[in-house]
Amino acid sequence: MKHVISDRDAFIREFKFQTSRSSGPGGQHVNKVSSRVELRFNLKETQLLSEENKALLYKKLATRISQEGVLSVVVQADRSQLKNKQTAIEKFFEMLEHALKPEKKRRATKPSRAARERRLQAKKQSSEKKTRRRSSDWKD
Repeated sequence: MKHVISDRDAFIREFKFQTSRSSGPGGQHVNKVSSRVELRFNLKETQLLSEENKALLYKKLATRISQEGVLSVVVQADRSQLKNKQTAIEKFFEMLEHALKPEKKRRATKPSRAARERRLQAKKQSSEKKTRRRSSDWKD
């Protein structure tokens, strides 16, 4: 997996950052400083990823990708724009690694003997309950 994003600097050169005022607490400071950071990465135009990796990202990160093919990551956790920028970059690479990690194949398993016995016992109890309902004499 590491080979896909081995050159982080190349990715970082393609990032576009947009800042704005962050919401939430911060007092007077929050009204003066644009600390919210939005990292934008154009998936459609990049040459750093193969077409199959792009397709995988479009599938797995569909909610974060715009119609123009731009992947965006928004961070406003900190009061510092620089820290938010660093956090956005780390978050981007974590998302990329997670989305491009191959899924493990599911190994088929069989229910244990105890589980089968519990299931059959529950079926038997249910069956007995229903037969008791049917056979009761209502004409008393």
